[in-house]
Amino acid sequence: MKRWTHWLPGLQTLRHYRTTWLKHDLTAGLVLAAMLVPVGIAYAVASGVPGIHGLYATVVALLVYALFGPSRILVLGPDSSLAPVILAVVLPLSGGDAARAVAIAGMLAVVAGLLCILIGVLRLGFVTELLSKPIRYGYMNGIALTVLIEQLPALFGLSIDGHGPLRGLVQLSRAVADGQANWTAFAVGAGTLAAIALLKRFTRLPGLLIAVAGATVAVGVLGLDAHAGVAVLGPLPHGLPSFALPRVDVDDLRAILVGGAAAALVAFADTSVLSRTYAAKTGSAVDPNQEMIGLGAANLCAGLFQGFPVSSSSSRTPVAETAGARTQLTGVVGALAVALLLVLAPGLLRHLPHGALAAVVIVSALGLFEWRDLWRIFRIQRWEFWLSMACFAGVAVLGVIEGIGLAVLIAVAEFLWDGWRPYHAVLGRVDGIRGYHDIRRYPNARLVPGLVLFRWDAPLFFANAELFRQRVLEAIAQSPTPVRRVVVAAEPVTSIDVTSADVLVELAEALRESGIELHFAEMKDPVKDKLKRFELFGRLGGEAVFHPTVGAAVDAYLQDHAVDWQP
Repeated sequence: MKRWTHWLPGLQTLRHYRTTWLKHDLTAGLVLAAMLVPVGIAYAVASGVPGIHGLYATVVALLVYALFGPSRILVLGPDSSLAPVILAVVLPLSGGDAARAVAIAGMLAVVAGLLCILIGVLRLGFVTELLSKPIRYGYMNGIALTVLIEQLPALFGLSIDGHGPLRGLVQLSRAVADGQANWTAFAVGAGTLAAIALLKRFTRLPGLLIAVAGATVAVGVLGLDAHAGVAVLGPLPHGLPSFALPRVDVDDLRAILVGGAAAALVAFADTSVLSRTYAAKTGSAVDPNQEMIGLGAANLCAGLFQGFPVSSSSSRTPVAETAGARTQLTGVVGALAVALLLVLAPGLLRHLPHGALAAVVIVSALGLFEWRDLWRIFRIQRWEFWLSMACFAGVAVLGVIEGIGLAVLIAVAEFLWDGWRPYHAVLGRVDGIRGYHDIRRYPNARLVPGLVLFRWDAPLFFANAELFRQRVLEAIAQSPTPVRRVVVAAEPVTSIDVTSADVLVELAEALRESGIELHFAEMKDPVKDKLKRFELFGRLGGEAVFHPTVGAAVDAYLQDHAVDWQP
């Protein structure tokens, strides 16, 4: 039984559920529901689909994650960081057709969900660590700027056709300058934005709900939709989401696959960070692979029930935690409360103004920006700061999908660069300090006559093998005495591939012809095992050329060549 329940953490929680948790989960779920409705609708509109589908995605994601997700209080649903990714695919492909937009968004969720599940099943959850913090900051800041700019037209009561944040900002500026703005709609949206900001300091009050409800009541009572042209949500369809396989054109599949992969990347990067953060706060452990399965299952089901891609929420999760959430039941209660709204009172939000929805998304987008830690990175590691800025510019100038692709390429390039050009050192003996140390750090270090102790601080692989050969030969050329033996201090070499192993053998044979021996110290057994498997261990000289420590390698050299030198 344990084997299959491992994939269903929610059931394991239910089996060990404490009755004392129930009142906390019920209360937290109802508090959470008050935030889920306006946020779900707002992010749906920001994603280019009708608002009702944000509630569908919310209900389905919470119920599914409660079963498959390992985190007890993580809240999943539509998210501001995903909105521009979804919109970038939906807007050009849907052609303004709402049904087509829903199908495309649903297929994006299916693709993202299947990809996340595959990552989890193959136990590749570690891929979330491949994006460094500066690179994550860069693309998230770019996404935040994109979301912010995309919501400004709704705030001004406008509709523009700009593709990309900078072009959209130019078109918006022209439209406002030409007198096209609806200033009543702007007053409603800006007032909602100000109210959310002012009420945010009162953590015990549902400030977002109060601000949105106030805007909705004002528009309905004053008839601003009819008399002042304020765009409103309109009546929602009655009922719950139903199963509907998204049907899309074959010609659209390429863009959907790319967009789905981008949505998965953003979602699992955010979810992994947030999950680890709350696991640390609660003193619990979260399996990153199961986290990917939970996220993937939520996305897959959301796509199959008229929703769109979802992620963890850094704004709703703290609400659940503050309200006293104990387990996944909080999300279930929140989902059921939203479902009851859809069944019993779908017309309750018909006067909800689009400007208020834009204000909700703008507040969330402002929370995505990260500058404080970037300033710290600028002070301590400037080149990583500029990497972050490159990712930021990529999203802002090229667009969200292309910008995220650029971020991934930069991450891969950064990884390869670090491995391609690692630190290396020639080691010597420093009086008063045990061991052998970098002569660049200790210029007065004593060298063993005729011996080069060379340290390579990285795995050996195809990209750095030739550089390794060059650095060894340079160390030999720079030796103050004729070299008889080179000892590679190989403790940092954690892996080796066929290409670099062949280079090692070629180097050993070339040095042998010059009367120089190549030995190794502190090489890890798994690396030695690979050399044996590659059938190269004997060609390097067998066990005789491998020494357990650098000190043992020096002692062996002094004895083999009768060198009089005091360590």
